[in-house]
Amino acid sequence: MALDPGTEALARLAEERVDHRFKGLPPDADGLTVGELAAQRRNLFTGGFSTPVLALSAERLDHNLRLMETYATRHGLAFAPHGKTSMAPRLFRRQIEHGAWGITLAVPHQVRVARAYGVRRVFLANELVDPAALRWTAGELAADPGFSFVCYVDSVRGVQLMDAALRGAARPLDVVVELAAGEGARTGVRTEAECAAVADAVAAAPTLRLVGVAGYEGEVPGADPERVHAWLHRLVALAVDFDKAGRFAGVEEIVVSAGGSAWFDAVADVFAGIPELSLPVLKLLRSGAYVSHDDGHYRKITPFNRVPEEGALEPAFRLWAQVVSRPSAEQAFVNAGKRDAAYDLDLPLAQVVRRDGVERAAAGIEVTALSDQHAWLRTAPDTDLEVGDWVGLGLSHPCTSFDKWQLIPLAEADGTVVDYLRTFF
Repeated sequence: MALDPGTEALARLAEERVDHRFKGLPPDADGLTVGELAAQRRNLFTGGFSTPVLALSAERLDHNLRLMETYATRHGLAFAPHGKTSMAPRLFRRQIEHGAWGITLAVPHQVRVARAYGVRRVFLANELVDPAALRWTAGELAADPGFSFVCYVDSVRGVQLMDAALRGAARPLDVVVELAAGEGARTGVRTEAECAAVADAVAAAPTLRLVGVAGYEGEVPGADPERVHAWLHRLVALAVDFDKAGRFAGVEEIVVSAGGSAWFDAVADVFAGIPELSLPVLKLLRSGAYVSHDDGHYRKITPFNRVPEEGALEPAFRLWAQVVSRPSAEQAFVNAGKRDAAYDLDLPLAQVVRRDGVERAAAGIEVTALSDQHAWLRTAPDTDLEVGDWVGLGLSHPCTSFDKWQLIPLAEADGTVVDYLRTFF
């Protein structure tokens, strides 16, 4: 039986040759295919990998995928995890295998990546007004009756630009009105009256079809449980009002979508109370950072801290760097910096030290700053740290960790590398 184009494209990722493009991989692996290198099951610490090297825990990744699948199912939510986090088609496929309805994306390039690797349902959490991208999307919809695409609209002007670019398209483009999270928040329509005006513009555009409402509660000013719940109730009320006004005529289901990685418990709470509408409701959650989680920002703000009985995500990233300078008892430098580690939310956290195959806690070691290619370490005077030691760093913010690495080893707890994840940023 012939494979579908997406599966064939994923299989071809294993045929890519390893070379100088990919940081941290063993120099003696040059010329091997990714599949051949994976089959060797090299050890991250003894198999020739060079520092710095970012690794993703195979076990923790599996745990996070299963946990969010269970959470979404338990709460009656469809799940379209935000693909901008990883931009890794192999992870897209695994997320879909773990029950995801589709993949959320932010910009046209990301949609092209997803389509190249067989993603059949895309939610674009942005208003799409670029004519070339709109025409490309229309072509994808025309060529593949099974392709489902939904994007935001948040202005009458945007609707007009979309309609002009899509004239002659074979299928209408499905859109949801984006409700802003509040005054001074990011994108979205600020008032319900303006939402109605945008919906009227969609109804007048033959190339568009209104299928629901959406937004991002993470942008609620001064976000706390009360404010986030209040905004989510506004979003649901908007869907109810639009339905009563007959604005969803001709669609199969009504999309109501929200959900970043900080408040998906609030989304589950409020969406559970969506009343019966004239059509089935697709309650679509879009959280993305869960797939790797982190050791800083998201560890602090994850909703599982509020509902520990539902489980806990596990940080899956670790960046390994090597001590290259120990100029004093209070200072050391490792060879990973801004080119290698996320630093937009929190600095990396020194977690473990490896020497001669023995791993111990990185007690008395703190990352205080990053240069382009160095991390600055402050050490307690009695800290046992030598040039040549490997230091394992925890990272904060998955979205700016994945994007610095094109090919990421997937390692088991003992360091055995079982696969590699290709990213496309």
